[in-house]
Amino acid sequence: MEVGLIGAGNMARALARGWAEPLLFTDGGSGRARALAAEVGGEVASSNAELAERCRLVVLCHKPAQTEQVAGEIGDRTLMLISVLAGVTLERLRAAYPAAEVVRVMPNTAVEVRQGVICLASEGDARTDGGGAEGGDLAALARSRFERVGKVVDVPERLMELATAISGVAPAYLALVAEAQVEAAVGHRVPLELARQLVAGGLAGSAALLAARGMDTLGVRTEVASPGGVTVRGLAALESAGVRRAFDEAMDAVVGKQGVSSDGEDGS
Repeated sequence: MEVGLIGAGNMARALARGWAEPLLFTDGGSGRARALAAEVGGEVASSNAELAERCRLVVLCHKPAQTEQVAGEIGDRTLMLISVLAGVTLERLRAAYPAAEVVRVMPNTAVEVRQGVICLASEGDARTDGGGAEGGDLAALARSRFERVGKVVDVPERLMELATAISGVAPAYLALVAEAQVEAAVGHRVPLELARQLVAGGLAGSAALLAARGMDTLGVRTEVASPGGVTVRGLAALESAGVRRAFDEAMDAVVGKQGVSSDGEDGS
């Protein structure tokens, strides 16, 4: 088997659906691994050790607190590891897996629809001394594989938690924004399904437009917000309600929880 996923939580599920190929899975007894194998193809290994023996590349998707436990189960059975574990540094991974080549990436759950943002530890952080993989080519392999499910962004490891406090939380934040806009529309007697279609389409198209314009947020706003028009009034209401302050406080709250596993990295 080419790739194995240790842990079958939300992030593992998103990656498996995005890659859409047979994979080898394990979980902590939740039964999610079996469900994933049935959905995307592949098998469930009897243990983490078996998975490591059978797979060329092992992706760690379990709970961060289980890092040393899983490493003890795997031992030196694998030489190529990609970690998506929140808050688990390369230093800790290398200590747990001294014989393996390791790379750290942090995706968001939009990899499920191949529109993810994947932070890849950069600046030579990936071990390239041949410590387990010939030629130290794991970083290139990780980049190639994750480019199949989204945009890979090189991030210095010291900034990984800050970077994922932006991209990792984005699906949840935008889901909340969408929910609020739908509820506001329904409050003005717009049928629920129509409101959902309009909001989903508006968010998707707006994201594509911003990307195409190089994130020229002011330019996009200006084109829509004609002087004295309804959009200007709406933007003013959002500013008055403290939308910027809310995002500042959310960033503070997330950064204050660095190293704590989120649902996206729950491998149970």
